[in-house]
Amino acid sequence: MALNDMYDARLRQETAVGAGAQVLLLASLGPATGMGPAGWLTGLAFAFATWVVLRRAGHRCRLRCLGPANRVTLGRAGLVGGVTALVADSFASAPPVTVLVALTAVALLLDGVDGRVARRTGTASALGARFDMEVDAFLILVLSVYVSTRLGPWVLLIGAMRYVFVAAARFAPWLSAPLPPSFARKTVAAAQGVCLLVAGAGLLPYPADLAVVLLALGSLVWSFGRDVRWLRRTARAAGGVRAGGARLPEPAAR
Repeated sequence: MALNDMYDARLRQETAVGAGAQVLLLASLGPATGMGPAGWLTGLAFAFATWVVLRRAGHRCRLRCLGPANRVTLGRAGLVGGVTALVADSFASAPPVTVLVALTAVALLLDGVDGRVARRTGTASALGARFDMEVDAFLILVLSVYVSTRLGPWVLLIGAMRYVFVAAARFAPWLSAPLPPSFARKTVAAAQGVCLLVAGAGLLPYPADLAVVLLALGSLVWSFGRDVRWLRRTARAAGGVRAGGARLPEPAAR
């Protein structure tokens, strides 16, 4: 067997193990929470999509294996898949809030661990940073869907904003320029998950949850607005950008 085939086989094996772990998590959640068909189908679809996308991305980047950091991110993706399944099932029956909150809390606590692992092991990569970012973004989207059932559809703006920004960059290529590192941006991004988790737990009265989520949305609008202004000024200072479909750049290696 050629060396490249051996590496590809290892990558296939690791991504398959990740998908299998996701199915096992669903199998344990099903009996414990009484999860119905909607939750099962959504969870399985998430596991399959993660397996396909990660395998193709790894093959395109010629990864020998996922590496320790990406394995941590894959574990977080499994937890996000569990949260996604429970949120989908919540439209058909009362959700197991304790289990949902527990899975979300662990996924949020592990955020950043993969980055530290990557730096300590010297395995940081653009693919790893993108994988981490996509997992975070999807978790925020799912949580915003869940919280919107209580606070209103406006909460969906939190989960949708990043995807709207990505779509807008297809029509305004100057939005795809790399941004400078920003502690404020990272703080605001991390706060979204915490605020949505607090609101989703249902432990606070409605006005308090409303205030927490409004604060999260306001800070996110400020963060995106600041970045858009910086990108616009930079594009103008550079004499404009090329017309046409510039591809979104890979994020900086974590």
